[in-house]
Amino acid sequence: MLQVEHLTKVYSNGTVALEDVSFEVPAGQFLAVIGLSGSGKSTLLRCINRLIEPTEGRIIWDGVDVTTAGPDELRRIRRNIGMVFQHFNLVERSKVITNVLAGSLGYVNPVLSVINRFPQQYRDQAIAQLNRVGLADKAYIRADNLSGGQQQRVGVARAMMQEPGMLLADEPVASLDPVLAHSIMQYLEKINQEDDVMVLCSLHFLDLVHRYADRAIALNEGKLVFEGTPAEIDDAKFKEIYGKEAERVG
Repeated sequence: MLQVEHLTKVYSNGTVALEDVSFEVPAGQFLAVIGLSGSGKSTLLRCINRLIEPTEGRIIWDGVDVTTAGPDELRRIRRNIGMVFQHFNLVERSKVITNVLAGSLGYVNPVLSVINRFPQQYRDQAIAQLNRVGLADKAYIRADNLSGGQQQRVGVARAMMQEPGMLLADEPVASLDPVLAHSIMQYLEKINQEDDVMVLCSLHFLDLVHRYADRAIALNEGKLVFEGTPAEIDDAKFKEIYGKEAERVG
């Protein structure tokens, strides 16, 4: 269970990115986070694992208060929270397998990881995760030789190296064409259903929300304006989320 209680984030320049946001996510749910660019979606996801420090409020994950965790406890918490980024966040000059192995850094000896001496069990696990996303044959080529869709699949494999209980996907398909977008979403769906991993995925397009999400929340200017099933997003609610001039597609 994830509980977000009265979450507020105000940046140093005075921008209010999130304002009094509260919601809960049961274990194993696929939650879509929707809204316009700048609505607070990325800030919300990054507050959950404290890549961004909240200003006010609490985040409780499996009974542990993430917002008050000290450095050691936060490292343990983050081991259980995978993250997939919009722009992949790969070390492009490194081999694909090295990028995937980076997902195990919370578990291995830091000295060994610096010199790229990962235990064989982690190398085997990395190959298994690459095989799962159809890229085992690309393990020993440089990441910058991959297409955008392939790089995002590496990002998914890296996140799954943590064996997480929660996966945060921050606009994972925003830079991909529709066919590749569905491919990545299908991998996230498979992880959610087969591994029972909670997925929080920020998305722009409602067709993807309807196809893959169990439930959705919507942000507008940092405020929670909708919480429910995708089917409950009627035309009036759509206008509230995306603005009166928005055209509904999908």
